[in-house]
Amino acid sequence: ASADLAPAYAALILADDGQEITADKLTKIMDAADVEVEPIWASLLAKALEGKNVKELLSNVGSGGGAPAVGGGPAPAAGGGAPAPEEKKEEEKKEEKEESDDDMGFGLFD
Repeated sequence: ASADLAPAYAALILADDGQEITADKLTKIMDAADVEVEPIWASLLAKALEGKNVKELLSNVGSGGGAPAVGGGPAPAAGGGAPAPEEKKEEEKKEEKEESDDDMGFGLFD
């Protein structure tokens, strides 16, 4: 199990040190730790993290994906108006659909 996580830990070490995450650097760290991992995993992880700020990814883990941590509302339109009415219609349709599920004539425990 620790060998499976070794590339991720190596990437965290590089990110903490402020270095670019490359397959070569990941492999060097894993070799220094005497952990054997197939080279493909290091290159896949390096490609997946290419151009990404790992520290920022870690700080946004619980905030619902790539959304900003503060002010999570939708960005205003170019005209500065309110959100599009289509969004409200979609929400109303969802609510109606949820309500219609209750009117099926039977319940879960009937």
